[in-house]
Amino acid sequence: MSPTFHALRHYPAYRMFWFGMLVSNVGTWMQRVAQDWLVLVTLGGGPAALGITTGLQFLPFLLLAPFGGALADRLPKHRLLIFTNGFMGLVALTLGVLVVTDMAQVWHVYVLAFLLGAGGALDNPARKTFVAELVEPDDVPNAVGLNSASFHTARLVGPAVAGLLIAALGPGPVFLLNALTFVVPIAVLLMIGQDGSVSPEPDRADRSLRAGLRYVFGRPDVVMVLVIMFFVGTFGMNFQMTMALMATEVFGQGPEEFGFLGSILAVGSLVGALLAARRRTPRRQLIVGAAVVFGLMEMLAAMSPTYWLFAVSLFPLGVTALTVITTANAYVQTFVDAEMRGRVTALYLMVFMGGTPAGAPMIGWLAEVLGPRWSMIGGGLVTAAGAVLVAVAFARRDGSTLRARFWPRAGFTVGSMS
Repeated sequence: MSPTFHALRHYPAYRMFWFGMLVSNVGTWMQRVAQDWLVLVTLGGGPAALGITTGLQFLPFLLLAPFGGALADRLPKHRLLIFTNGFMGLVALTLGVLVVTDMAQVWHVYVLAFLLGAGGALDNPARKTFVAELVEPDDVPNAVGLNSASFHTARLVGPAVAGLLIAALGPGPVFLLNALTFVVPIAVLLMIGQDGSVSPEPDRADRSLRAGLRYVFGRPDVVMVLVIMFFVGTFGMNFQMTMALMATEVFGQGPEEFGFLGSILAVGSLVGALLAARRRTPRRQLIVGAAVVFGLMEMLAAMSPTYWLFAVSLFPLGVTALTVITTANAYVQTFVDAEMRGRVTALYLMVFMGGTPAGAPMIGWLAEVLGPRWSMIGGGLVTAAGAVLVAVAFARRDGSTLRARFWPRAGFTVGSMS
């Protein structure tokens, strides 16, 4: 078997967990598309309401992710994941019932988007660090890449299915179907239990959030990765909103075409995740270079004159996006001490996803004032410029030099980087 799929072949518990995540992720992507369509078209909220919804969904990552990390370092992760999946399933069920009974209003979506984000903020640190317990340390980068592949395989299927269901039945049944998908990971986690762990959880002398912060600030390499991911997550990764605006307001397309855009982006994302799974060692040079290229690709995509050119441009955008995301995640999982992994991962999620409550309304406002294309142009510009500035600042701090490299592989070289 290809080294790309090494972890799936050699670790049965990880293979079961991966399958459970795949089913749940399909439902999650279906809900994201249906939620955007519900706010933007069915309820007529417009771009500003869509930006608020996106911001509220990611606000809990800013508020609760550190506590999720602390819980992941304290509690058995499979039990915590059973709780979070059950909670998110109930949120999806509630929204589905409101929509199919014609009772849904925009403020209902706001509240439930926040609650869904709260479940995700507690779920993600445990989910990401649980993987490091299901495989041997040398296989963590491979497992992280395959996790991203699962997420974006679902992104390939979910939006397309959601688009068809919305066109045929409306958004309500999509939320109900998503609620059912949470049953699968819960069943898998019950079967795995603690016996599936390859790496036992270490004894932890200090499990406090303060200890986690001290650890991060004592690691300049981790701080650099976190700051770059702040720019990527806050300003660049607003596809949930920007693709909806581009599809409906720039190109005048319907739900099927909107769902198709998500699938094209997912194909590129899947390729990027699989390429990342082949890399044995995540490097910061690649994180910097991929962040810059991602920002530039987003700006180019926004300038597409037709719907089909825009759709094609989403493929390389997905590749570069997943290259930077997966490499950064693998770096944190690989080079952080095991007893700190949950809290550091939570901080990673807080800066990567927690900036969206500020970034999404800003991008939505930019779309209202200057037009939807500028929502992507502005996001890409800030992402690329931010990554370069962060790399330069840390290079000067280390007394290193920063050099762009375009051959044989694009990227940045910084003297003392690992």
